[in-house]
Amino acid sequence: MSDLFRYALRLGDDALIAAQRTAEWIAAAPQLEEDVALGNIGLDQLGQARSLLQYAAEVEGAGRTEDDLAYFRDERDFLNVQLCELPNGDFGHAMARLLYFATYQHLLYDVLRGSADEMLAGVAGKAVKEVAYHVDHATQWVLRLGDGTEESHRRMQAGLDALWPYTAELFATDSLVQRLDVAVDPAGLEEEWLRRVHAVIDESTCERPASAYQHGGGREGKHTEHLGYLLAELQHVARSHPGATW
Repeated sequence: MSDLFRYALRLGDDALIAAQRTAEWIAAAPQLEEDVALGNIGLDQLGQARSLLQYAAEVEGAGRTEDDLAYFRDERDFLNVQLCELPNGDFGHAMARLLYFATYQHLLYDVLRGSADEMLAGVAGKAVKEVAYHVDHATQWVLRLGDGTEESHRRMQAGLDALWPYTAELFATDSLVQRLDVAVDPAGLEEEWLRRVHAVIDESTCERPASAYQHGGGREGKHTEHLGYLLAELQHVARSHPGATW
């Protein structure tokens, strides 16, 4: 498995699993306009996943396609961070996750669009504009809920606290990104990510989360129990009717 294949797979899996979780809010969001907004965010994430997984398949050179990588890999073969696979919880949790993940993606894609790899740079150049909207959308909701009623503040704080222990994995470096000169070392993004996220949390009147323990392992295929259930739903039709087209 080449470093470039594995790197494209990491980024594609992040986007694919995030898209699946975001799509779960369609027809379940607190207002009709939010159904549309989250549907569009999910489609952005899915578009990023398609481009990255198709590129991974091309790099691999084994005759697989983006669909094969999405639908016919098992849980341990997915390399997404665990933050993306956690259940949605309530709307406060969903917006906390979107704030954390979209802020990370925006910083990552901003640097990646300068990559010497033309495909990665091209995907990042388009995605960074999409993710800027995701960040803004999450920010507005975190401010609205955090500085709203006593109940909305409590729920927003709970969401921020619950997901914080999964954020360090976003910035974990390893030998792969250090070897691959077209990749972005995520460790270099953490300081700016903290600055941006803390600024939103402070303005929302919520407390900055803190956790002595941080989860990890997603990049090595070690996942929470939730990914298996997510993949069972995501992959059901394709595995029930392999090779089917419409």
